[in-house]
Amino acid sequence: MISFNFWQKWLVCFGIYIIVFGLALAFFSDFKLFDFVYNNQIDPVFFKDSLTKETLNFRTWIYGVLGAVLAGWGVFITYIAFYPFKKKEKWAWYCILLGSTFWIIPDMLFSIKFRVWVNVFSNILLYVLIMIPVIFTYHDFHKKR
Repeated sequence: MISFNFWQKWLVCFGIYIIVFGLALAFFSDFKLFDFVYNNQIDPVFFKDSLTKETLNFRTWIYGVLGAVLAGWGVFITYIAFYPFKKKEKWAWYCILLGSTFWIIPDMLFSIKFRVWVNVFSNILLYVLIMIPVIFTYHDFHKKR
């Protein structure tokens, strides 16, 4: 059986990944790497062939805002995983479970509605990656006393 410390470190690493991705999205979404990974998947859904200067400015702005929110979410996850989760404070386990679940439901609904499949698949991957340690640490937080 994998130890609690492994799952706690997993969550810290997950949070750091989200911070880095969020900052990259905020500051580098106009670079070619993001064209391949993200823009080429999303632009055709919303902009078709009409990438005007204003549209590109809007895309840069919205990715900046989204990236900042992701980076902030990553900071929360990292901090919670590093301190209260590590101390096995029950509220930290529930915070990660509920916060992640409240995030994925509307995000998935809008992504499916608008057929942004890259986001649907990214959400599923991220949700699985954060729920694995939550599931495997359930007994560490819910021992009968």
